[in-house]
Amino acid sequence: MRGGAERAPVRERFVTGAGGVRLCVAERGAAAPPGGPPTIVLVHGYPDSKEVWSSVADRLSDRFHVVSYDVRGHGRSTAPDPLRGGFTLEKLTEDFLAVVDAVSPDRPVHLVGHDWGSVQGWEFATVTAAEGRIASFTSISGPSLDHFGHWIARRLRRPTPRRAGQLLGQLTKSWYVYALHTPVLPEAAWRGPLGRQWPKLLARAEKVPSDGYPTTSLPQDAAHGAWLYRDNVRRRLSRPRPDPVAHVPVLLVTPTRDAFLSEGLYDDLERWAPRLTRRTLPAKHWVPRSRPDQLARWITDFVAGTEGAPAPGDGDPDPARKTVLGRGLPAARERFAGQLVVVTGAASGIGRATALAFAEAGARVVAVDRDAEGAASTAAAALRAGAADAWPEAVDVADAEAMEKFAARSADLRGVPDVVVNNAGIGLAGPFLDTTVEDWKQVLDVNLWGVIHGCRLFGRQMAERGQGGHIVNTASAAAFQPSRALPAYSTSKAAVLMLSECLRAELAPHGIGVSAICPGLVNTAITGSARHAGVSEEEQERRRAMSAKLYSLRNYPPEKVARAVVRAVRRDTAVVPVTPEARGARLLSRMSPGALRALARVDPPM
Repeated sequence: MRGGAERAPVRERFVTGAGGVRLCVAERGAAAPPGGPPTIVLVHGYPDSKEVWSSVADRLSDRFHVVSYDVRGHGRSTAPDPLRGGFTLEKLTEDFLAVVDAVSPDRPVHLVGHDWGSVQGWEFATVTAAEGRIASFTSISGPSLDHFGHWIARRLRRPTPRRAGQLLGQLTKSWYVYALHTPVLPEAAWRGPLGRQWPKLLARAEKVPSDGYPTTSLPQDAAHGAWLYRDNVRRRLSRPRPDPVAHVPVLLVTPTRDAFLSEGLYDDLERWAPRLTRRTLPAKHWVPRSRPDQLARWITDFVAGTEGAPAPGDGDPDPARKTVLGRGLPAARERFAGQLVVVTGAASGIGRATALAFAEAGARVVAVDRDAEGAASTAAAALRAGAADAWPEAVDVADAEAMEKFAARSADLRGVPDVVVNNAGIGLAGPFLDTTVEDWKQVLDVNLWGVIHGCRLFGRQMAERGQGGHIVNTASAAAFQPSRALPAYSTSKAAVLMLSECLRAELAPHGIGVSAICPGLVNTAITGSARHAGVSEEEQERRRAMSAKLYSLRNYPPEKVARAVVRAVRRDTAVVPVTPEARGARLLSRMSPGALRALARVDPPM
C-alpha cells in the first residue's frame, strides 16, 4: 500500500444523478476494465466531502481502482432544488448506482462508507435495486436507520436493565440529531462560528490532521447535509423496513471511543448481516483521517477475501496445537487482525506464547530474539497459528546500534508496528555484595536498556505516524516485591515499571497506550538460564535445578501471561499483575508495605 506522505494522482469527472444533480467523482489507481483490479467506492459522511477519504484512498490506490464522490449538496457536487425532500435515501441510492454504472459498468464494486456514507451504504446493501452491483460492504461509524429503528423497538417492547441502559446511552449520544432537526439554526451555525471553528475542534478532539481537510466548502456542505437527517431519520426510525437484510458480505469497523455511536448499537447485527466480519479500533469517530493505515489494511484484506484470494489471518489455528487465547479469540481477532505486532524475547517462554497469541488473533508478527533459530521456530509456529504474516529477526535487544538498524529496517519493510511487546529479559540471583559490576551491567543491559531501546525507537515511530499504538513492557512481581535474593533483577524490573508509568503519561496525547505486565512465578526456561552471583559453577547448576523444580511445581503456564498481555492491550490497562502471588504482592505494596519489607528479609533456602 502507498505510504501516507505520497499522494496518488486523482482523475475527476462528473456523473448525473437523480433529478439531474451533478456528482463530482474522483478516481485513483488503475482504471477498471474487465479483468482489471477491483473497484472500491468510498462514500463520505456528515459534514464531510470526499476529501475525508484522501488518506485511505492513497493507500488503497496501488492495488485497487479507488473511487470517491461528493454526495449531492457537498463539495463540488450540486445540490437538489428544493433541498427539502432532495436527500432521501431513495435518491441517494439512485446517485450511487449512477456513479457505479459510470466507473465500473461490468463488475460489482466494493462499497466502503463512513458516518452518513455508511448509513447510505446499508441502504445500498439491502435494497433490491443494488443487488448484483455490490460485491462487499465495509461499514464504519454509521448504522442502518432501519436496523436502528428495530433496535429501539425491541428495547421498548422487551426492556431489561441492560437494554434500557443501552437505549438511554445512545439517545444521549444522539443529541446532535435533535439539534439538526431544528429549522434555520443549524444552517446559521455552520455558516457562522461553528463552520469557522470546526477544523480546530476536530483537530483537538480527534487528533485529525488538517492537510487539505476539511475543505473550504465545509459550511455549505454542513448546511445542505442537515437535510440528510430531516429527510430520513424520523421516517425510518418510526417505520423501519421489515426485512432489511444485507445481500453482500459486510465488514463492520467499530471505533470503541466513538462519541456519537455506542458499541451496543450493533449487538443484534448478525440478524441483518448473515455474512458479518467484525473489527474494533481504539479510536474516535473520524477513523478515515485518524487511522488510515489500519483502515486501509482491513479493507484490503476484506476485499481480497471477498474476491476469492485467501484473506490474511483468516485461517484457523493449527488444530494439533491447543490455542493460547481460548474463549478470548473472537474479541482478539476483532481487534488485532492484520495489525503489526513486534515481540522481543520471542524464542521461548512468555515471548513465544505472546507471539502465538497475537498470531491466533490474525496479526502480523515479528518474532525477535538473539537466538536466530528460536526466533525462526516461533515465526513458523505463528504462521501455523493463523498469523496474517510472520518474520523472524535475530537481534540482541541490549545492542543499541543493532536495535536502531532493526527498527529502521522493519519500518521500511513492514511499516510502523501497532503493538510492541518488550519482553526480552534475563534472570540474576544472589546477594548485592556478591553481585559484580559486570553482573549489574549484563542484567541492566537486557532487562532495562532492551526495554528502553524498544520504547524509544518504536515509540517515536508510532508518535510520528500519528495513528496511535500500544507498547507492552514485561516487568515482574519483583518490581514491587523487595527481595534480598534478587537485588539486581528486582531493581531492573522496578525501573521497567516506573519507565512504563512515565511513558504512559507522555505518550497518551499521541493515542499510544503503555502497559507493564508483572508476572509472578511462571514456568519458563528463564529459570534454567538464570545466573546466581557469588557461587561456583557446580553450585550454580544446583540452584538452577532447584529453581526449575520450584517453578515446574507451581506450573503457571506462559500462555496465561500471553492472554493477559493481549487483554491489557485491548483494555489499555496500565499495570497488570499476573498470577495470584503477583496480585497479592501488588496489594501488599499498597496496603501494607511493611509486611513486604519483613518478607524481604527472609533468606530463601537454596
